[in-house]
Amino acid sequence: MTSTSFTEETDPFCLATVDAAAMLFDAPWQRYAVIGDSLSAGTGDKSVGYGSEGWSDRFAHVLRQVRPDLAYLNTAVIGATTVDTLDHQIDEMRDFAPDLLHLPCGANDLLRRSPDFGEIEQNMRKMYGLAAETGAQLTTFTLGRAYVVPVFPDWTERVLTLNDLTRAVADEYDAVVVDMWDHPVNSRENLLSADRIHFSTSGQAVIASEMVKALAATLARRTL
Repeated sequence: MTSTSFTEETDPFCLATVDAAAMLFDAPWQRYAVIGDSLSAGTGDKSVGYGSEGWSDRFAHVLRQVRPDLAYLNTAVIGATTVDTLDHQIDEMRDFAPDLLHLPCGANDLLRRSPDFGEIEQNMRKMYGLAAETGAQLTTFTLGRAYVVPVFPDWTERVLTLNDLTRAVADEYDAVVVDMWDHPVNSRENLLSADRIHFSTSGQAVIASEMVKALAATLARRTL
């Protein structure tokens, strides 16, 4: 069955808002921030049968069902690298003082002729270190395999290397990782926007649901 067969209501990977909110009924977070690039922002074309919101706005809407007074900051900028995020978004994020914070996974750092993964790791560690000083629960996700830039013949290897780096650094800071690399949604027709890079809003809806599931699991482990 292709993605064109689904709507947001029938998509097996999407949670209804009421169900998502029920999974986060005891969520303590009151100040939610998102920093980074277009993937953090939830940029994507509209999908027929789905809402127009990106994953981050969708997730904020779910949290507001639990915390109606939720404060939400999204400073993500299309094209931002990890260096751009450090230089132009960290200060505003720290002033906001989040207790839940989403970090980028460095997608735009791959768009060089020869990415310097040592430098990328250094930037990510600095970003995570500054983020951890807020005391917030950190989240991030890995890049999905549907994200392809054909001009680079080694693109898959680049993504796999970056995803491994993301998982390793995130683990050191107890960040929640929503792993999208091999999620079944990657195989769907019409998943990508016209730019062939960003998930359309059908994929954004799935990412939002996966974020809910991942954070619900985190909350459940805290009560054990």
